[in-house]
Amino acid sequence: MITEKDLREAIAECNGKRNPDANTCIKLAAFYTILEHLYPQEVETLPAPSYSYAAMPEIEDKISYTSDSEFGMIVNGRPTDEIMAVMDDLVTSLSVIDPRLYAAVMRKLK
Repeated sequence: MITEKDLREAIAECNGKRNPDANTCIKLAAFYTILEHLYPQEVETLPAPSYSYAAMPEIEDKISYTSDSEFGMIVNGRPTDEIMAVMDDLVTSLSVIDPRLYAAVMRKLK
């Protein structure tokens, strides 16, 4: 008869393998299955890992900006990427129209 001690030693040996291969994993699964079947109350249960290959849901980042200006009221609560695309166009245009003002804005942002 297979004793609990024998099974635990076999499990420890499999767990101690430095580079386990598929054969080691199959043995480990078999030893745990037998241990659970012959000695159900003694088996420590490990939480099953949860994996998902589904894409992470996109979290929409919204601007939280409070101002009494027209700009502040328009951008508050809007998606950041949407507003930043408009701001990027504006700053690019500003660099052509008024390079000094553009440089001042860039200094302030830095």
